[in-house]
Amino acid sequence: MIKATLLSAVLALTAPVAFAAGGGSGHEIENVDFSFDGPFGSYDVNQLQRGLQIYTEVCSACHGLQYVPLRTLGDEGGPHLPEEQVIEYSKQWETFDPDLDDFRPATPSDHFPKSGLSNAPDLSLMAKKRAAFHGPYGLGINQLLKGTGGAEYISAILHGYTGEEKEQAGVTFYENHYFPGGWISMAPPLYDEAVEFADGHANTVEAMSHDVAAFLMWTAEPKMGARKQAGFAAVVFLTLLSVLLYLTNKRIWATVKRKD
Repeated sequence: MIKATLLSAVLALTAPVAFAAGGGSGHEIENVDFSFDGPFGSYDVNQLQRGLQIYTEVCSACHGLQYVPLRTLGDEGGPHLPEEQVIEYSKQWETFDPDLDDFRPATPSDHFPKSGLSNAPDLSLMAKKRAAFHGPYGLGINQLLKGTGGAEYISAILHGYTGEEKEQAGVTFYENHYFPGGWISMAPPLYDEAVEFADGHANTVEAMSHDVAAFLMWTAEPKMGARKQAGFAAVVFLTLLSVLLYLTNKRIWATVKRKD
């Protein structure tokens, strides 16, 4: 397990995004072919499970997910863990119980813990708070096909370190291609083979960055699949309704037009 070494520094994901498609250092954030992109995309269950493992073993040392109920780990369209695994997973966290006036092991009805550090942002909605892609105003073409790029931004930050360091005002900064300004005070949280996956999936920094970014996209949009299905059904219904209204209009006015 890796813990961030600079606890008092400004963390990467708290910085505002003031660019259209890349970091302040001039490097463009590239689109990642996530399975959930596009109007018909859906989450990859295996990728979400790997992302959950990375969050648990790495990110949770500092960052919380206080708005995410533990029970949702078993939901269809999410990590979809078996009920027994959700129960066992929940037990590794502690939550304060006012009735007991003490801490107890968490249950699926509880939420993930809050951030362990006061200056570590909660990651529950981080993928929706950040954007890497901005389409033409009023059209939203990029957003339709690629999303807003929150997951790409998170992934890029995590694997964008160059290995260069500098010290300024007593704080160590690390060069990062995708962070606005090019230098960040959060030490690299990932390294190759930091996490071992049971399915033998690649565990390079870039691969793990994609997996945990996808998981954080799910925590921010757990009902994305249902929303897309409802949207598709609505479009089909409105299309059929438009056709019926058009045909009805022609039938009603047909006799009047013939008289003219």
